[in-house]
Amino acid sequence: MDAAEVAKFSALASEWWDPNGKFRPLHRFNPVRLSFIRRTAAEHFGCDEASLSPFKGKRLLDVGCGGGLLSEPMARQGFDVLGIDASDKNIAIASAHANGLDLPLTYRASSAEALVLEGSKYDLVLNMEVVEHVAHPSAFFAACEELLAPGGLMIVATLNRTLKSLALAKFGAEYVLRWLPPGTHDWNRFVRPEELSSYLVATGLRVSQLQGVAFDPLRWEWRLSSDSDVNYMVVAKRG
Repeated sequence: MDAAEVAKFSALASEWWDPNGKFRPLHRFNPVRLSFIRRTAAEHFGCDEASLSPFKGKRLLDVGCGGGLLSEPMARQGFDVLGIDASDKNIAIASAHANGLDLPLTYRASSAEALVLEGSKYDLVLNMEVVEHVAHPSAFFAACEELLAPGGLMIVATLNRTLKSLALAKFGAEYVLRWLPPGTHDWNRFVRPEELSSYLVATGLRVSQLQGVAFDPLRWEWRLSSDSDVNYMVVAKRG
């Protein structure tokens, strides 16, 4: 992980669960992410999406879990979840929020590379809004692939490096709308879909889906879209 990026998000750790705080855009973004993950995982693993705990018995790794905004709801759906983050402060906030909830959920200040050394394997690995903050994406994804069990699934979400994303996700979100603190993102680290696919394919994974996500200003909500110019998600499978 990039130490400067870790420090940046550590400074914001106390606000992870404030829906009106500095992570407000992520709270607004979360429903569409969760819905996509649930549907994609249910189709892949042959689970009944209508069940209260469709993924009971499956293991999930949430890489760069932050305050646990994805880890908690995925644990509620039956996954045995491990959330990892390079920031001790993020892990402390996530752990405190989950305390007493009686969920199959564990948090650790760790990295994908460290877990590889332990021989850990997971059915689903989530890399949501992480790759644009890591120092060496190719090495990062190589480690994440090592953590996938046979037949496993990886879902990656990130930002596309386009002029549109520079205008909307960087200048618009940080300096005009003030959705994010200025300096949250470095546009030069945004990853084009073809670059992301090349990282994943190089590890031996098979990319099966590219899904755009767009903000609807009329409804003031995020929705799945054919437009991947700014935000998008990629699904990759291990044979």
